[in-house]
Amino acid sequence: QVQLVESGGGLVQAGGSLRLSCTASGRTFSSYAMGWFRQAPGKERDFVAGINWSDGNTDYADSVKGRFTISRDNAKNTVYLQMNNLKPEDTAVYYCNRITGTRALLSWGQGTQVTVSS
Repeated sequence: QVQLVESGGGLVQAGGSLRLSCTASGRTFSSYAMGWFRQAPGKERDFVAGINWSDGNTDYADSVKGRFTISRDNAKNTVYLQMNNLKPEDTAVYYCNRITGTRALLSWGQGTQVTVSS
């Protein structure tokens, strides 16, 4: 059974940075694309960024382009999200998942809370 564990969230001031991590256990993801999503209070969960596991091609939501960077470490079965120049509107619970395009394929983990103060 696959487990996705997100970590690295926290409280940060606007303009600050955080790096999120997502580790998959129970199965290797060396052949799959992985992505990050976020859900703000009262809103739907939205795609943030994705990375093709084999060649490293990336995709980003327009709202985070130029500020967020997704990367992966195949050996550690881990995907990262470096978030710079954070804005209050980035406040949300962040989740990772295996993806096809911008669609999640697996059950969600517990997520990690990111709160950006103004």
